Amino acid sequence: MNPPKASLDQIFESHIRSLAVTHQPGTLRAYRGAARRFLRYLHHAFPQLRRPAQLRRDPHLLGWFRCLCEQDPPLCNHTRRQQLILIRRLLEDLAAHGHPVQPGLIRSEDLPPRDRWLPKPLPLEDDQRLQQELRRTDNLLSNLLLLTRFTGIRIGECIRLPLDCLRQVGPDQWALHVPLGKLHTERLVPVDAEVRGIIQRILALRPLARPELLARSEGFLLPRGGPWGAYHRLFETLTNAATRAGCSAPVTPHRLRHYAASRTMPRVVASTAIDGHLNCGDAA
Repeated sequence: MNPPKASLDQIFESHIRSLAVTHQPGTLRAYRGAARRFLRYLHHAFPQLRRPAQLRRDPHLLGWFRCLCEQDPPLCNHTRRQQLILIRRLLEDLAAHGHPVQPGLIRSEDLPPRDRWLPKPLPLEDDQRLQQELRRTDNLLSNLLLLTRFTGIRIGECIRLPLDCLRQVGPDQWALHVPLGKLHTERLVPVDAEVRGIIQRILALRPLARPELLARSEGFLLPRGGPWGAYHRLFETLTNAATRAGCSAPVTPHRLRHYAASRTMPRVVASTAIDGHLNCGDAA
């Protein structure tokens, strides 16, 4: 008499146990959780299914995809994506170990897009305290951070600003020339009298920087020290200012940018910008 064949549950569990040699306990728990939810769906929707060889993309896998999308409360894209990746890896491993699993049951195009979470702007009270502290500090780096706060430009763009970044584009109309940035485009960002004052203060403080930094930074607004030196000095200045200001939330350069994007109304400037773009920022 032939011994009974292992069930789907036993096959999945046996393989997950074999992964314990090379995987962390947390990874094994993730595999077990995904397998448990996948098998629970199969047992409910297709109780006649007994072997990995019986699995078909349609209806078994496509039905499971729909089930994940119809959860209440709904699952986020990241959770659904992880479930599909874990089950795909298990099925591919089973096939590699001799189980007759059909190829292509879960394809790359089945994976939900990644969730993109943008940093939230600083609370209003934190922003006001931080501004006061940066103004009180009043050195080159603190003023550059204020420039980022009021224009919404990225820190990398701030580091690469040229000395002549302030441009007059019309009668009593000024803009900040931002060179090639993340989106590989140049643009002009409208500025008001307050921002012009910050730039003038930066130009006044720039000659006080260390001579070796100035020697490497001809033509740039910010004296730079190595490929990452300027960024780290700005980040450290911001972190220390936020601590002294008693900010309740973590402060990063990108949060300054999002504050400008969410709280500052665009200023309309009647001029033609480089590449046809004239704005107060762009996509994150």
